[in-house]
Amino acid sequence: MSRGIKREGKISVGLSSWADPELVESGFYPKEIKTAEERLHHYATKFSIVELDSSYHFLPTRRNSSLWINATPQGFLFEVKAFSLLTQHPTPMSSIPRDLRETITKAINKTGNIYLKDLTAELSDAIWFRFESSIQPFVSAGKLGSITFQFPPWFHPRPENYEFILECKERLPGYRLAIEFRTGSWLTEEHREQTLNFLKKNGLALVCVDEPQGLRSSVPPLAEATAPLAVVRFHGRNKKNWERKNIPVTEKYNYFYDEHELAEWVPAIKKLAGEAEQVFLIFKNKHQDFALKNALQMQEMLELSTPVAIRKADEY
Repeated sequence: MSRGIKREGKISVGLSSWADPELVESGFYPKEIKTAEERLHHYATKFSIVELDSSYHFLPTRRNSSLWINATPQGFLFEVKAFSLLTQHPTPMSSIPRDLRETITKAINKTGNIYLKDLTAELSDAIWFRFESSIQPFVSAGKLGSITFQFPPWFHPRPENYEFILECKERLPGYRLAIEFRTGSWLTEEHREQTLNFLKKNGLALVCVDEPQGLRSSVPPLAEATAPLAVVRFHGRNKKNWERKNIPVTEKYNYFYDEHELAEWVPAIKKLAGEAEQVFLIFKNKHQDFALKNALQMQEMLELSTPVAIRKADEY
C-alpha cells in the first residue's frame, strides 16, 4: 500500500515554501503573524499543498515537522524535496546530522562539500535511514504528498543513473516518488521514449517543468503522466539568469507569468488530470510575491475550490 494518500479533488496548487523573506515582506501575511507555524496556518487557508524546500538543505527535525503538521488542516499535503546528498548534489558538512560529521570528514572534497558516492556503504545507509525517519511524522499524519528527487544538470541518461533512480525507489519502498531532471538530455528525441517508459514501468512520476528554453540545460515543457501522480513545477522563464552562477536565488526565479502564459498550461493540466489520480502544481518563481499571485491566478483559471474563498490575485 502506498504511504502517500489520496484525497478529494485531483488538482492541488501551492508554492515552493511558505516562509521566504520576500513573501513574508509582501503583505500576504497579517502583521500580527510572526512565526513559521502561524504563517503556515494562514497559508493553508489559501492552498492545500506546499513544497517543503528546506528538506533539500537539512533533514527536517521531528519538532518542526510536528509544528507544521499541527498548523495545517486535515487533507493538507507536504510535497517533500529529497535531501541534496541523496540526489547526488554536493552537500556542505553543516547539512549533515551532527553525530555523523566526525565519521564523514574523510569524504570532504577540496571545496568543503560531500558527495554520496564518496561515503562508505554504512554511512550511506545511515543517511538514507535518517531521511526516511525525518519524513515519518508526515506519513503518520496522512500529510505526505510525495517525495521529489531533483537531480543535478550533470545527471544524464546513462546506465548508472537509471540504476541510481531505481536505488532511490528501493530505498524508499511504497512512497510516491517524483523525478525532476535538470538537463533536457533525458527528454530529447533520442532518449524521451526510453525515459518515459522507464518511469512508467517503475511507477515514478515525471516532474513536468516550465522553465527557460533554448539553453544547454533546458528541459522541455512536456506534460506526461507516468504514474498515478503528476507534478508540474513552474520555475519561471528568466532565460538571462537561469544558468548564471553566484546570484541570489530570487534573481534566478525572477519571473512573473502573464495570464496568457498560464493559460497555455490549462489544457495540459486538464490532460494530466484525466490521466493521473492527482496533480500537484508547484510555483517556484519565488521573487517578491510572484509565485503567490501566479498560483492564485492558476487556481482561478482551473476553477478550483480552496480552503476558503479567495480574493482576486492582486488582493490577497
